[in-house]
Amino acid sequence: MTPPDWVQSELAQLPAYLPTLEERMAAVIRFSQLNFERQTGGPFAAGVFEEETGKLVVIGVNRVMPLNCSSAHAEIMALSAAQQIVRTYDLGGPGLPAHQLVVNWRPCAMCYGALIWSGIRSLVIAGSGPELETLTGFDEGPIHPDWQHELTKRGIRVIDNLLRDEACAVFRAFGQSNAVVYNGRQG
Repeated sequence: MTPPDWVQSELAQLPAYLPTLEERMAAVIRFSQLNFERQTGGPFAAGVFEEETGKLVVIGVNRVMPLNCSSAHAEIMALSAAQQIVRTYDLGGPGLPAHQLVVNWRPCAMCYGALIWSGIRSLVIAGSGPELETLTGFDEGPIHPDWQHELTKRGIRVIDNLLRDEACAVFRAFGQSNAVVYNGRQG
């Protein structure tokens, strides 16, 4: 599954290391905005980084509509690309640095499962409340009410509410743009 043409040039402009969580999230939010503004997918992006150093592995963007693939969410795109780059299905495998997933909102029901299977050791999100669905109209699906604890039990640390207002500004712009909100059966 290929990213939009602009992604490679934008990735090339980023430093190889983004040492702070704020820098990582700002990059992810920028990609989410560019994806929506360039009409290459929904307002979602996710990045995989080496947790300790901030080394950028990849940033993926939502590609559901352009690829006609309901599972082409930003998290799936980023995790799949990272696993290809690192050459392993387990980003938390022996001998590897801990990897971190940075996303511009809480993962949906599908991406939550992919996160657990990926080997990621920490999740950083801009927010986890109802704002995404309220501002955009997307349906993120049911998720376990104690989802953060379930991740913690599996060795995945969660950091919530990082650059929340900036992420919501992109969602607000998307919602006001009258762009297509895709959901199964539009329900």
